[in-house]
Amino acid sequence: MKKLFLGLTALSLIFTSCSKDDNNEETNGPATGTIQGEITGNVSYAYGNYNLKGVVRVKPGATLTIAAGSVITIDKTASTDNGLIVENGGTINLIGTADQPIVFTELSKVPGSWSGIMIVGDAPINAIGGASTAISEDGSNITYGGTDSADNSGTLKYVRVEYAGKKIADGQKETNSFTFYSVGSNTTLDHLVAYKGADDGYEFFGGTVSMTNAISYGNFDDAFDWQDGWKGQNNSNWYAYQVGKGNFGMEIEACSNNNNYWPVISNITLKRNASCVPEDVSSIEIDAFQFKKEGNGDFNNIVIEGYGSFSNNGTTYEGTGCKIQDATTNTNQVNGSKIKLTNVKITGSTTNYKGAGSVVVNFPSGQFTTSTTSTGASITNGAWSTVEGSSLLQ
Repeated sequence: MKKLFLGLTALSLIFTSCSKDDNNEETNGPATGTIQGEITGNVSYAYGNYNLKGVVRVKPGATLTIAAGSVITIDKTASTDNGLIVENGGTINLIGTADQPIVFTELSKVPGSWSGIMIVGDAPINAIGGASTAISEDGSNITYGGTDSADNSGTLKYVRVEYAGKKIADGQKETNSFTFYSVGSNTTLDHLVAYKGADDGYEFFGGTVSMTNAISYGNFDDAFDWQDGWKGQNNSNWYAYQVGKGNFGMEIEACSNNNNYWPVISNITLKRNASCVPEDVSSIEIDAFQFKKEGNGDFNNIVIEGYGSFSNNGTTYEGTGCKIQDATTNTNQVNGSKIKLTNVKITGSTTNYKGAGSVVVNFPSGQFTTSTTSTGASITNGAWSTVEGSSLLQ
């Protein structure tokens, strides 16, 4: 065993190295070690099994690379807070494959055991009151929001995050499996899995990044969530399966800023298991799509299954394919043709769409269309989307 210091500040990697023969093949098996502290230079981890301890921060100008097939394990009993944060100006390159994904997991397998992966970029946001910057809501108090729409924070490809979504600080601030603060469009997010987190599977806070081939499975809050004017334009193949606890399939808002931009997403599947209940039964959040606070978007080829009724204390609540939560969103976004859902196939819901309370929703012609032949997400299963022998694509 030996310790290396790679020109880093407060980061140590303790590992057993792998020797290589003349054919450049590893002969001693996967590397092992502990990742912790701040990464201030370019650091690459070979294929191996690592422990992540504490909050690891990739600082501006630094790059973190982890090889395909690596497993990074967190032990919540070893450190109070654990997570991976890529700060604005830092770069992350986690590039797995379908057969050799990069997996972040936690020993106890309890949702909410760590803080997941958070990336902070330099792309624009539109926060509350039209602000161009904001403070992260996860308790780390990071300022986000920039000016470079094409900013590049690196690549996440074939990466699975398990059991994240930890409550931190005052117990009210929460993290997600994947959190993207003002991330730019040259960042690559592809073939990702958010598995059994205690908050959202994915949450975008402004920015312009797009995501393809994403699975959200068994997350307690929303499968997909965004605010602060996120407007990724090339999103496709989003799949959610809500089991156990779960709220909205998608929670969509724009911080009460009426706007003329929106994200574009094609090929969407949102499924809710019959036994799934809201995270908080006093707050009935059981709809596939929910729009509020001027949220909008363009969505096509959608399959919605199982967003039906839920009973609590003798009252039955009916889920719907699309809920418009407030009158302002209905007036400016629905009536203004800024919300568009086309080729929607809905089973298990009593209504295709409705408004909350007294809000009456009537989509303009062509803005909400149904189809019996919609296929939803088209994702190829593999080791990356299989946990403990079971496929997440159900």
